[in-house]
Amino acid sequence: MEQDTGIVIEHVLLLLVLIFGLGMVSGKLASALRIPDVAMFLVAGIVVGQGFHLVNEPSTSFTNQFILTLGSVLILFDGGRNIRLSGLRKVWVTLSLLSVPGVLITAGLVGLTAHYALDLPIPYALLLGAIISSTDPATIIPVFRQVRIREKIRETVESESAFNDATGSILTFSIIAYILGTEEVSFAGASLDFVISAAGGIVLGVALALIAVYLVAHSRIGTLREYTTIAMLTVAIAAYLLGEMLGVSGFMATFTAGLIWGNSSQFGLRMEDKHHEMAHFTDNVTALMRMLIFILLGSQVDFAHVYEYLWPSLGVMVVFMFVARPLTVFLCALPDRRAEWTWRELLFMCWVRETGVIPAALSGMVAGLGIAHTDAIASVTFLAILLTILVQASTTAYVGRKLGLEEKAGARG
Repeated sequence: MEQDTGIVIEHVLLLLVLIFGLGMVSGKLASALRIPDVAMFLVAGIVVGQGFHLVNEPSTSFTNQFILTLGSVLILFDGGRNIRLSGLRKVWVTLSLLSVPGVLITAGLVGLTAHYALDLPIPYALLLGAIISSTDPATIIPVFRQVRIREKIRETVESESAFNDATGSILTFSIIAYILGTEEVSFAGASLDFVISAAGGIVLGVALALIAVYLVAHSRIGTLREYTTIAMLTVAIAAYLLGEMLGVSGFMATFTAGLIWGNSSQFGLRMEDKHHEMAHFTDNVTALMRMLIFILLGSQVDFAHVYEYLWPSLGVMVVFMFVARPLTVFLCALPDRRAEWTWRELLFMCWVRETGVIPAALSGMVAGLGIAHTDAIASVTFLAILLTILVQASTTAYVGRKLGLEEKAGARG
């Protein structure tokens, strides 16, 4: 038994060393080529997994599932932490509509298309739609660090990507519960469960984060100030864990906790002296998580199944990128008169909808649960990630420039 444990530990450590080393090289290449790093991580995973068979971690293994869960939690927390509530007052209607009805519109259209194109039963087609319905803060935020776009658009798209990750996760697990027979479903019942799960996660995340922030930042009772980054990491993980234990959305809880943590000054609790320390810590942690998730995802791609489902999957992608996203943006943004969106801004938002970490993690979790039609779901998810990152993320600067939405250097404060 001890020998077996030693072999497992050596395997995991070797896997980490290989992925982190490969991730650093891939990240440098991505920077030189001016493409999102996750695109190179995917390619690197394919090369070392399917090409040289150096990484062979099954999607059902504990190591893989642990990495997917932890990575999703930390990336969602950081996505919430980077949102500034003060900047969203003018666009909150658009953001609210994109983050909930927008996810449902995308999931429904993609699910309906997948049902006919891939001959998937409706529940599994909707599961696929739910998995890829959210956009990706781990991809979008780094892109906007390189591309200067008007602040209103940038904050809206970044915030949408963080909010709708939580929504997409809740929707995915609600459908999984129905498929596995742990819940009976009706429209009213599903809607109520969705609201309870989301609201419970929000309440839990707010409560936990406020307690922690007071212990870190309050002038009198802030006894944990020297442990700020450790407290932040603890809150992110604890919010997810408590959410799952209490039967509410752990993903919504950790995202909301990040939102409260990042906006602590709104409650008179200031951590400006710790800002650089926290930013440096979270930048490195989320970079590690992106390396792990995307290199593992690339290594697990079954090209035989991708080829088997290629043409119908491409049909789903056409609807996903060129029908579902524009329809979602226009239906959710046009009613918001206060935001005063221009047609150029709306067209830009139609183009910026990268699929990334959370869909990748959810797809891996579904595979780990042994749910039927996983091969088709994983193949379409892989294509969604690959195409939106290589085609859309890589051309964000060009599209922004052509639409006249770039900021001048130094315009952003």
